[in-house]
Amino acid sequence: MHRRGEMSGPAPDIRILRGTDQPYPDADINIVIDVIRAFTVAHVAFLRGVLEILLVNTVDEAMSLKAREPSLLLAGEIKGLGIPGFDLDNSPYRVAQAELAGRTLVQKTTNGVKATLAALAARHVFVTGYSNAMDTAGHVRDLLARNGLRTVNVIASHPQDDDDLACAEYIRDQILGLRQLHPDDVVERILRSRPAAKFLAVPAGEFEPRDLDFCVRAIPSGFVMEVDRMSKVPSIRRVVSAQTQSH
Repeated sequence: MHRRGEMSGPAPDIRILRGTDQPYPDADINIVIDVIRAFTVAHVAFLRGVLEILLVNTVDEAMSLKAREPSLLLAGEIKGLGIPGFDLDNSPYRVAQAELAGRTLVQKTTNGVKATLAALAARHVFVTGYSNAMDTAGHVRDLLARNGLRTVNVIASHPQDDDDLACAEYIRDQILGLRQLHPDDVVERILRSRPAAKFLAVPAGEFEPRDLDFCVRAIPSGFVMEVDRMSKVPSIRRVVSAQTQSH
């Protein structure tokens, strides 16, 4: 008899992919990573009580949604900076200060959202940064064990940088139960990555240095962020993790 979350049979096929514009191979599960900062923002937003996060590729789509439903909050960035007319930028620090309980966000970002909208063909699609990586890996491990699923794409949305790649390798390691990557090493790689450099600049520039504190902090939260692929506008929903359900 196998314990909950324990995989039997051959190990799953877990592929690490990079970038936002490639046609991703078919898989049972896609996990899209954006550590700095889109899906750290999403995780913090759910912790602040957001109900749902709608995903769009363009500013026009976001504005059109808000014109039809003024209660929506627009969040996102272009080239890392806030978008005129949006309610929030892409700063997890500032999102953590916002009153978000019961609200719905619309998110538009350069890498994470774009990659997610290109990854909707899988049976299950999850998004995460490092802050929610452990819960996500454990939940996917359980899905693989219970449902006989075999293929996983772990998509590092930043195409050339090490922050998302480090997190992708860590998630693969955790799903397979290898425990080869220490969290401290993953955090160091995130902090040494090119996207992190602009937050560490002295003197501080246009980027909020406190964002990195959120991006490299594991925050066990008892839920994962799964994408509703079938809704008219693809959206991230908060789903109780398999580990939480079992306790």
